[in-house]
Formats: sequence, C-alpha cells, structure tokens
Amino acid sequence: MSELRSVLLVGGAGFLGLHLIEQFHNISPRPDIHVFDVRPLPERISKQFTFDPSTIKVHQGDLTSEEDVERAIKESNANVLVHSASPMHGNSQEIYEKVNVKGTRNLLNVSKRLGIEAFVYTSSAGVIFNGHDVHNADETWPIPEIPMDGYNETKAIAEEMVLEANDPSSKFFTIALRPAGIFGPGDRQLVPGLRSVAKLGQSKFQLGDNNNLFDWTYAGNVADAHVLAAEKLLNPSTASQVSGETFFITNDSPAYFWALARTVWKADGHIDKHTIVLNRPVAIVAGYLSEFFSKLTGKEPGLTPFRVKIVCAYRYHNIAKAKRLLGYKPRVDIEEGIQKTLAWMDEDI
Repeated sequence: MSELRSVLLVGGAGFLGLHLIEQFHNISPRPDIHVFDVRPLPERISKQFTFDPSTIKVHQGDLTSEEDVERAIKESNANVLVHSASPMHGNSQEIYEKVNVKGTRNLLNVSKRLGIEAFVYTSSAGVIFNGHDVHNADETWPIPEIPMDGYNETKAIAEEMVLEANDPSSKFFTIALRPAGIFGPGDRQLVPGLRSVAKLGQSKFQLGDNNNLFDWTYAGNVADAHVLAAEKLLNPSTASQVSGETFFITNDSPAYFWALARTVWKADGHIDKHTIVLNRPVAIVAGYLSEFFSKLTGKEPGLTPFRVKIVCAYRYHNIAKAKRLLGYKPRVDIEEGIQKTLAWMDEDI
C-alpha cells in the first residue's frame, strides 16, 4: 500500500474544507496537511474542530492558474489531492464554469503531470436531479440531459472529466464522491438560514405536504468518506475497484424534508402551534409571482419555482456501494450533527 504521505486540500479553507482538515488530521499515521485556497484559513477556528491550525500549511492561489497549482503541489510534496472547492448556489454561470469546469480541468492536468497518485473530487448528489423525484437512487442513475441549474450542470461536467482522467497505467487514480444535503459547523447557509426563518416568524409556513423523503448529511461524515476514498485509491488491492467510480455519500437515514428544520427550531425552543401548508402547485405559482414582483422592485425573491421544486421533491439515495467498496459508515447521526452545528453557531455569535 502506498503511504498517504501528504495531502493537498483544494478549497480547504471553506466549510467542508475544515472538516476535511480535521478528518485527515485524525488518521494515523498523520499525513502532512496542506490547504490550497484563494483565502487563508479563518482567523478563528471553532472549538468544534480539534486540529491545531498552526500545523496546517496554507498555499494561497487560483485553482485556474497552472503556475499557482504547480507551486502548491511541489511545495506540499503531496501524493493525494482532494478537490472540494466550489462556488455556493446562487452564483453566476460564469463563476460556475470558471471554478467547476476550468478549475477542475487545470487541477487534473497539473496533478497528473506532477505525479499525484490519488485525486478525490467532491461532486454532488444534485448531478442526477432535474426537478423530478429521486427514489433510492444508486450510481446507475443517469445524469439528465437537461440539468436543474448551472451549479449541478457544471458539477456533472467536472465529474465526468475526473472519471475520464483516471489512468491506472500511469498510476493516476481518480474518484468522485456525491454528498447530499451537507450541513455542520462552519455551514453558512442551511442551519443559519433556518434560524433566520424562525426569527422572521416564517417557520409556520410549509411548502409541500412533507411526505417527501430527503437526504441530509453531516459534513464530518462526508469528510470521513474522502479519507476512505484516498486510502482505497492508494491501496493496490482496492484501487482498481474504486478508481474511476462515483459514490453517493449520505447519512443513510432519509427523513421527511421539514424534519431537520423542525429539529433545529425545537432545539432553539421554537415550536409553532399551527402550520400553514402551501401545496406544490400553489407554491410554484407563488414562486413565479415572487420572481415577477422582485424584478419590479429590484429585490431578491424570497421564493422561487426552483426552490419549491427542491423542497417538494423526493431526493434520497442508496449508499450500498460506498459501504461495500469504501467501507463508509456515517459516524455522526442527524440529531448529533444538528447539536454540533447549533453549538458552533452559539459559540460564533
């Protein structure tokens, strides 16, 4: 088995990146951990993370720059590269294409040329979603010809590039992981957004009938999967089984969509006595109206048809392949993950 000597975490200063640092930090023997990002590590690392930031070497640069990536790989002496850098939802198509497509292509080319052995890519479960229900999907589900949005379209393009770059004859092994509904300490979108909804008095509104099962995944579990993927790619006895493959990564416990929101609100002592339900067709119409009036006022729409389709759809996945070939098993359940996230938010205030 090749030794996991040094790992370069591209996007390592971001939300998932901090969890990747922690999980690579926790393995034995511990590899050298390097971060490549456009920004430094946060000045303040939450107590929810147990690693010492002073032990992490940060290389700032642009992932679309061949020179910046080459310098980081050479300085880190990495034999494993984990690519989790990606813009958040809500950005422009231009940004998605620059980071997800051009950036991934550049990382692949430089990594292969400089002798990276294992390339682990953070894809998304959303690459198979186009607004229609996803029931217990495994990796045989096709990527739709018409994507849901620019984010998932470019993630799918990048994923395909990563899998096609897999080249055992050159000892360059690649893998793509597809996490679903990531949340945890460091998350600036999901749980903080739910708290804001409650503070605004909007938690009494529910889109859809809440009969749709949805996958949420704790970020630490996603990071665990990345460590396992790197180790399997470096092991000659398992590399051929997992390289060039995709894997769904979830908490393996799909729940009704609004269950997570209400767990967060309940933990904060906020319980609505009555719920106002907007069924899917009505909510979609409301979304179009919201978009229309937002254009007139120049404000961001609070509700869109896109958001309604996501909230009301069944989206849960089968992770049997990850269990079997990666040895993946979620260690932190949803409720514990929520408690860790709320503790981080309270500490962060």
